Amino acid sequence: VQWLWGGFSVDNPTLTRFFSFHFVMPFVVLGLVIVHLMFLHETGSGNPLGVNSNCDKIPFHPYFTYKDILGFLIMFLFLFSVVLLSPNLLSDPENFIPANPLATPIHIQPEWYFLFAYAILRSIPNKL
Repeated sequence: VQWLWGGFSVDNPTLTRFFSFHFVMPFVVLGLVIVHLMFLHETGSGNPLGVNSNCDKIPFHPYFTYKDILGFLIMFLFLFSVVLLSPNLLSDPENFIPANPLATPIHIQPEWYFLFAYAILRSIPNKL
């Protein structure tokens, strides 16, 4: 587990990896479905009657198919490398602002009718 996942704790890197795999998995399934449909077009499906089904096959042009597959692989390789090697590169920079216990952050400033509660709570010393 150490070399694959980085440890046993569930913290920010673990959750980032989990969410990135959770995001990528439907695209992997979609890719496998597309490959399955491509092979179905190329070879046809076996039928129990043994009737020739060549008239139902739709030929794909292999150059465009392989070019598209290579393009998708390169883009997913780039996405995987960004997500797995530097997972915080695309995250919100607001998570890394320095903490100031004397000022409430802008995104959680309360409405005016909560101000009395904040004043009461700040007047109680934190000695418990």
